[in-house]
Amino acid sequence: MRSGVLFLLFCATAARIEAQQWNDPRVLALVRQATDRRAEQLADSGLVDYQATAHGYVTFLAQLGEGFREPPQVVKADELALQVYWRAPNLSKQRIVGRRDTTLLPTDIQYHRDHLGIVQNNFPAIIRLGEGDEVRDVPHPLSPLGLQIYDFALSDSLRIVIPGREIGVYEVKVRPKDDRQPRVIGALYLDRSNGQVVRMALSFTRAAFLDKQLEDVFIVLENGLVGATFWLPRRQEIEIRRTATWMDYPVRGIIRGRWEIGEYQLNTGIPLAQFAGAEIVQSPPNVLKAYRFPGSRILDSLPPDVRAPTAAEIRRVQDEARTLVREQALRRTRGATIAGRGLSDFARFNRVEGVALGAGLKGRFGGGFEATAEGRYGIANADANGRVELLWKNAHGSSASIYAAREYRDVGDVAERSLLVNSLAAQEFASDYTDLFQTDAAGITFGVTGGGLTWTLDLSRERQDLLTTHAVPASGRFVPPIPADSTDVWRAQLIAEQPTRTLGAFELAGRGGIRAVSVPAFAGFCIPTATCGATRVARAFGDLQIELPIKDVRLVSRTIGSLAHGTDNLPAQELIYFGGPITAPGYDYHSLVGEAAISQRLEVQFPVPFFPIPLGRFGRSAASAKLAPFVVGTGLDTPDEISVGSLTNPLAVDRLFGRESGFYPSAGVGVLLFFDLLRVDVARGLNDGRWSFYLDVSRTFWKIL
Repeated sequence: MRSGVLFLLFCATAARIEAQQWNDPRVLALVRQATDRRAEQLADSGLVDYQATAHGYVTFLAQLGEGFREPPQVVKADELALQVYWRAPNLSKQRIVGRRDTTLLPTDIQYHRDHLGIVQNNFPAIIRLGEGDEVRDVPHPLSPLGLQIYDFALSDSLRIVIPGREIGVYEVKVRPKDDRQPRVIGALYLDRSNGQVVRMALSFTRAAFLDKQLEDVFIVLENGLVGATFWLPRRQEIEIRRTATWMDYPVRGIIRGRWEIGEYQLNTGIPLAQFAGAEIVQSPPNVLKAYRFPGSRILDSLPPDVRAPTAAEIRRVQDEARTLVREQALRRTRGATIAGRGLSDFARFNRVEGVALGAGLKGRFGGGFEATAEGRYGIANADANGRVELLWKNAHGSSASIYAAREYRDVGDVAERSLLVNSLAAQEFASDYTDLFQTDAAGITFGVTGGGLTWTLDLSRERQDLLTTHAVPASGRFVPPIPADSTDVWRAQLIAEQPTRTLGAFELAGRGGIRAVSVPAFAGFCIPTATCGATRVARAFGDLQIELPIKDVRLVSRTIGSLAHGTDNLPAQELIYFGGPITAPGYDYHSLVGEAAISQRLEVQFPVPFFPIPLGRFGRSAASAKLAPFVVGTGLDTPDEISVGSLTNPLAVDRLFGRESGFYPSAGVGVLLFFDLLRVDVARGLNDGRWSFYLDVSRTFWKIL
């Protein structure tokens, strides 16, 4: 425990206010006392000045995807050491004497100066953040104006036990009288005996944000008792979240600041000259470089929950804000936007469509309702497809929609490469890792979150047809797509997704689902051994990835399995398709076809020296890469009978009978380069396979490409 700082311990709740009443005489008297105490600036308490040290982290994180289900990724982390000075009545100076940073993804972020320091004296009467660019001119609840524009209510009566002393604390809820104005929401913890601030946990109304991309700002200021008399800063957390869209793909940037303050020295006679100039200044580079931090690397000493979607303390502030004001006072408003998840929604290339150009529009109407219309036109096949959907979604993640679509659907359960890389490879080298069939569908979907999982149920009536090759590549010749059966179907699919979560030392993520399809009859042709009558198909798939980080080494396991069963023969589009860099490296794309398959990958990733690459204002890549040797074992079970939608293309039919039931192992090595954004694999299939070379971007970014 640092000298002069006593740890704050809320050890018990002595009494909960049975009926939370706003602005009763008792709470107003306490709040006025606290406001007067702040106005006195501790002048009659014997505190003239103090100096202290502060150690903290400012971390920039990024989060992608609908609902931001995956934990945020650390982009940049700064570790700082400060010398802190304060003098009555309200002079503050902070000097950065140590600073080091590490960049894990390219970024040119520049922090506001006040992000690099602590909050002194629980904010002045007017609160500003981001040097006034983020939050500006918000009245403090414990100010003369605050007494007029906020409501207050006693919530809890707490006691803090320190050696030889017990201190009573009241928790006071605070909310604005008018939540359409720039205001704070949250809780104040006040010393019952003298009204000093023990703790503040605050959020802000939407009107307080000057930056329209700001989603939330949360602040927790915790004070400790110093010198048995003074409540001075001990621990602070701040979280600033900005949300934007990459086209229609949600992107969130998070700044998290965490500080520990201690080693107080009281009434040392700090001269006024110490406070000249800006409040937060940085020492010369040689001083910063000479400072010795406790850990050898920033990443080794970062708080363990820094990648949590929302820190526990901040989550409590968030929940409290939602209960105190209308949800509309916190929610961003959005109008019409361009609909498109990634670059490939606007332009792509494959063997069926050739160059395909698309666009879309999404409109939001309030009440959780939104409508989307999207379309794409393939130049080579002179055909259009698209989707219209009306969706309702609430703040808890539940949703329902109705849609009609004509779209090209892939038979694979997992993508073998990103669509952007696939477009380039297909156009230049006739390497198309998509197997498409046409679907005309009308249906409804329902979504719900629970138990850490996201569940989606899709019910539809569809017409399914085969597609043929129309495009011509720059070199080589396309393998024909699978010969899908032409038929009408009823289709029901339930999908569960588990975002990345930590379980002990392991990181887990998974996706799985079941599908039921009723096929009245096949309209196409059949091979002689197939009956081709009505059938009902049950299908299941699962994808589980487990990672174990051990310092600089990461062990990776990925298991992918699929199973299909029909009361009669299986339609070609309901078979299981493996083969490619994910499911079976060293074997041709979708060359392992059957009614059941399982793929198990084991991989070890470890750093190796590599020359750094300068990236201009985005910094430079690390002087290392990651080597990733791996082995993959794939088991395949082929069916006795397969229906075929067309016998006019023998090459397409041969794809369904290319491999027999058996075990197909492979081995290879990957290299992860440039902040792990680029991956290069070389692999060999060990059971009548071949050497293969793969290059792609990180799977984290596949959805936006």
